Amino acid sequence: MRIRNAVVVAGALLLGASATAQASVTDVLHADVPFAFEVNGQSLPAGRYTIQRDDLLSTVLLIRGEGTNHKAVFVSTTPDGGKDPAGWKPVLTFKRHENQYRLSTVWETDNQGWDVAGQ
Repeated sequence: MRIRNAVVVAGALLLGASATAQASVTDVLHADVPFAFEVNGQSLPAGRYTIQRDDLLSTVLLIRGEGTNHKAVFVSTTPDGGKDPAGWKPVLTFKRHENQYRLSTVWETDNQGWDVAGQ
């Protein structure tokens, strides 16, 4: 009976792993940020970043450093109803707070953007 239960649990874990592997991730943009900035209370250095979203949960973004920058942070967002300030180009916008820049919005297209929670 124990062996049978262990096989059922192992089978369920494998099934869950394969379902998770089906989720696809879309690159929203690649950005060169020339200054250090803050997201969710975490400081990120100046550098090149990839911003990705999960197609199943599009309000959570992953900001990941490229090259030797190994910083990464998940960001909770809400859809922005406005227009991309850069027109049709993907862009990040920041708010300056004292001597620190904070990520404010992420724009993928001229009408698809996300406001970063807590900013």
